[in-house]
Amino acid sequence: MKAIPEILIVENNEMTLEILTIVLTKENYHVTIAHDTNEAIAIASEKKFALVLVSILVPPRSGFEVIKFFTTYQKDVPVVVLSTQAEEEKTVEESFLLGVADFIAKPFNPNELLLRIKRLL
Repeated sequence: MKAIPEILIVENNEMTLEILTIVLTKENYHVTIAHDTNEAIAIASEKKFALVLVSILVPPRSGFEVIKFFTTYQKDVPVVVLSTQAEEEKTVEESFLLGVADFIAKPFNPNELLLRIKRLL
């Protein structure tokens, strides 16, 4: 029996979290939620994930801290950035320089998000 991939979502916007949870669980992914960067790093220190979805504007630091954690300690886990800052070239550039697998602008198309996740997994 094939293992169900577990995805860590690092997001503090409740509406975005609800949409992501519905979309991903409907596709039979297990979802773990972290509402801030400290919680995300604590969870990821204890558990391995198939993929990480991270927002850049997550307190108390920023999503970049979560990206750095994964690209340093769990390099084989693809990190996908979800950000309203997609129009800011510097944010996109910094994300890819840190080693993210993909960058998706909010608001996002759920079908496109699922296609990108499936491609990475």
